[in-house]
Amino acid sequence: MSKLPLKIAFWDYDRTRALIDGQVKPEGIELDIEVLRPRVMFPRMLDHQEFDVSELSLASYSALSARGDCPFIAIPVPVSRFFRHSCIYIHSDSGIHKPEDLKGKRVGTTQYGSTAATYIKGMLQDDYGVAASDMHWFMGGLTTPTQTPLIPLDLPTQIKFDYLSEGQTLEGMFMAGELDALCSIYLPEIFIQGAPKIKRLFPEFKSIEQEYYNRTGIFPIMHTIVIKKTVYEEQPWVAANLFKAFCEARNIASSKFYDTDALHLTLPWLIDHVEEAWRELGKDYWPYGLDSNRTAIDAVGRYVFEQGLAPQIVTADEMFLELNDLGHADAC
Repeated sequence: MSKLPLKIAFWDYDRTRALIDGQVKPEGIELDIEVLRPRVMFPRMLDHQEFDVSELSLASYSALSARGDCPFIAIPVPVSRFFRHSCIYIHSDSGIHKPEDLKGKRVGTTQYGSTAATYIKGMLQDDYGVAASDMHWFMGGLTTPTQTPLIPLDLPTQIKFDYLSEGQTLEGMFMAGELDALCSIYLPEIFIQGAPKIKRLFPEFKSIEQEYYNRTGIFPIMHTIVIKKTVYEEQPWVAANLFKAFCEARNIASSKFYDTDALHLTLPWLIDHVEEAWRELGKDYWPYGLDSNRTAIDAVGRYVFEQGLAPQIVTADEMFLELNDLGHADAC
């Protein structure tokens, strides 16, 4: 019996590599894999639906689902997760000394609706009472021209928002003191180069992120895996088979963390990081499945509404197929 051909796109993570190299093959499916950076992949999927299956921004998917015109259905495979307290930078002349000081300030971001920015804004509102509408947002490239939003923005009037003008960049404005703060997915070059007036809002971000997780149970999810609804409606079995394959690929990646004969030469401290993750997050610290991720997904569903990106709140159960983890604890 021939296998169903599916075109799929995702990035080269340790947890997807067994799919890329063919160690794991989803039952009944022949994958045509494109390995792409998210910033290349997302517009191709959102604008043109080029792939049958794709990694996708969770905030974009949540907002589209809430708008009622989403052409995708998601499986609970959080291929990318990251705490974002470290991604808020401040100018030392801005008068910002604590999160609450962001009220009334000029804040730059490359994508107002990105999942990273969505989590940052949501965390600031939940933990410090600073709403998205309390700041003046400027969207553009860090060192390049203004970016196009991943999905169209139709923000309410209470959100103060501007695109950078031609010739402006976020880093240039930040260095000139024309922005007070910057929310950046990537390490800004001016920070890497040690610009003396550019600092993190949370210098001790690691301990703050640990406390945040212990208090909220949220390990922020950046990207998930979506299937085109046309594919799922014709072949609903592909969801479970793809989910199983992603679980197997992740388990292969995690099993290598404990092979002390084969630690990478430049990472002799890796086992300590793994054990620290166990202590802080539990042995299943990268779970797939709906039950283990509902809290983080529901947070994004609420945030996109509160930040003017969606007309209503959507829940994890409305956005994701009911699938749960396959053997991660045993793999550890």
